[in-house]
Amino acid sequence: MKSLGGTGRILLMDDEEDVRQTTGEVLMRLGYTVEFADDGFRAIDLYQGAIIAGVPFDAVIMDLTVPGSMGGNEALEKLLAIDPQARVLVSSGYLNDPVMTDYKKYGFSGVVPKPYRIHDLGETLHAVIHEGVSGVLRDH
Repeated sequence: MKSLGGTGRILLMDDEEDVRQTTGEVLMRLGYTVEFADDGFRAIDLYQGAIIAGVPFDAVIMDLTVPGSMGGNEALEKLLAIDPQARVLVSSGYLNDPVMTDYKKYGFSGVVPKPYRIHDLGETLHAVIHEGVSGVLRDH
């Protein structure tokens, strides 16, 4: 069994405050430091600011859909323009969305379906950050 915990800085982007808070607590228990964004615009600002400050994020988890604002797919393009090596995981409850089923094609490093399962979240993050491999979609 792979390790669930890890170390590193995670940027979590989700438009729902409850999701950010609950997922953030889980990530912190797993050993990660977490910062939060409520949309893609804020995520890009935080990501760029972290690079400038010399404390870059080890991974980003982005909600695919943010009603009325920039979601994960559009934000990913901008993050990769800033940092082509960015490790970005896509997240959504829409498991049949083409981005979720073929995340690599869209440039994502991994996928974490909602609702989050702690084991899958921890295992996928560990693989992407510490083993440098793409995260695997788990059957829900």
